This record gives sequence, C-alpha cells and structure tokens, in this order.
Amino acid sequence: MSQNLRITLIRSHIGRPEKHRAVLRGMGLNKLSKTVTLPDTQEVRGMIRKVQHMVRIEE
Repeated sequence: MSQNLRITLIRSHIGRPEKHRAVLRGMGLNKLSKTVTLPDTQEVRGMIRKVQHMVRIEE
C-alpha cells in the first residue's frame, strides 16, 4: 500500500446526516473540490468507507 492517500470532496455535505459531516470535518474536507493528503491507516480507511459516495481517493 501507498504511504499517503489523496482524498478529494466531490459531493456536497448539505442534507447529509451529522455523522457524515463529522467524518468529513475530521478529515479536513469542508469545501467542494478540496483535496487533503492523509496517511494510509486503518482509521482513515474506515472514515473513507463511511463517506465513499462523496469522495474520490487516489493512492
């Protein structure tokens, strides 16, 4: 596996459950098209799985 993952928010968090919003805030994604680089860990993979329909992942 790669050391880092690039995660981009591609769908809005408006109208989504609070749990999804909290996960996005935890990853540092607060605006559309914002990209963050996070380490490839079990915790981050779990967060991605929660909002996989709203983000794009690049290894």
